[in-house]
Amino acid sequence: MAKFSYTAIDASGKQKTGVVTANSSEDATAQIKAMNLFVTNLVNQDKAPAKAGRARSAKSSSARKKPMTIGKPVGAKGLTVFTRQMATLLQAGLPLLRSIEVLMRQEKNPAFKWVLEELAENVRSGNTFSDGLAQHPKVFNRLYVNMIKAGEAGGVLDVVLNRLARFQEKSIRIKGKVKSAMVYPVIVLCIAIGILAFLMAFVVPKFQEIFDELLGGAELPMLTRIVMNTSYFVQNNILLTLVIVIVAFIILKILAQTKKGAKFIDKMMITMPPTGELFKKAAIARFSRTFGTLLSSGVPILQCLTITRDTIGNRVLMDAIEKVHDRVKEGDSVSGPLEASKVFPTMVTSMIDVGEETGELPEMLNRIADTYDEEVDNAVAALTSIIEPIMIVMLAFIVGTIVIALFLPIIRVIENLSG
Repeated sequence: MAKFSYTAIDASGKQKTGVVTANSSEDATAQIKAMNLFVTNLVNQDKAPAKAGRARSAKSSSARKKPMTIGKPVGAKGLTVFTRQMATLLQAGLPLLRSIEVLMRQEKNPAFKWVLEELAENVRSGNTFSDGLAQHPKVFNRLYVNMIKAGEAGGVLDVVLNRLARFQEKSIRIKGKVKSAMVYPVIVLCIAIGILAFLMAFVVPKFQEIFDELLGGAELPMLTRIVMNTSYFVQNNILLTLVIVIVAFIILKILAQTKKGAKFIDKMMITMPPTGELFKKAAIARFSRTFGTLLSSGVPILQCLTITRDTIGNRVLMDAIEKVHDRVKEGDSVSGPLEASKVFPTMVTSMIDVGEETGELPEMLNRIADTYDEEVDNAVAALTSIIEPIMIVMLAFIVGTIVIALFLPIIRVIENLSG
């Protein structure tokens, strides 16, 4: 039998310390859980010197210089893997600190390993896990931190981590489907621009020389003149064309940074056919999944609405959620202001209304999210089947117009020769 000193969190979120006698660390953890406590640190007092040595080693390791990184230390997939592994280790009975140290040792990404070392040192110092996460906002957003905080307060951190992992996995899947739907039209558009640039810069000028010889300076048909003038402009003003494109891109970027500009672009994103319906369904699925996951994790409803608003990614929906937040703060329901916003479909507001009436709002929100995930799948399939012929027809129209414009003078030459 050995003595284990522990640090744990009770159901109210208060930190507790004590000592238990057990045959192993697993038995000690089971005893502490039986006291309705969540273990954050467990130390075998018989091996305290060795543990202290390792702790000092870990502390000195975390004190090393932060590695240089470009962008986030870890991507969405890496964070999802970390969340899933943390949930598995905690459910297996490992204390929080031990779980972080296990994942830290196997982490190969230097930037994220440094973050995990900081988290381990923070927990080792007696702070909560959520406090450590909040110190790395580039890795763990407000949604992540607040859900962990709610899990700590309720003593169900492993359950909340499982919910987070499922939420992240579904978010990644939906984003992947939306991106995959846009890959094909972007590729076809780039090919069309490349073909058009080649024709205008190299093919059309050759025909200009032929027409000058055969027609002797006679006036060309209007369509041919338009194509020739466009080709002449592109050929002789390549730098100016590039500057115009770059300036237009910069202007759009600047407009997107303004409140009105960003709202206009976001409104176009969810209303402009044929992609508007897809983006709107994906945004509603994200809203429902985020809101429902936060509520089921024990986060207060006003805080849920604030976090959901900040993570939704669309200004039109953000404004609607902000109004819902203000009305709920005054004692109103969620479904009423949502329906008044005219942004969310009637089916969504009706299901939320039923959820509020029955006291099962989190479950209803998750059902809405599942429904709209399927809707996104169907929209992606439909969009792909529609965009393919549209892009082919557009490409054929552009190339066909140029070909007709070049053959009109040739027809005139043949008519003159026949005459």
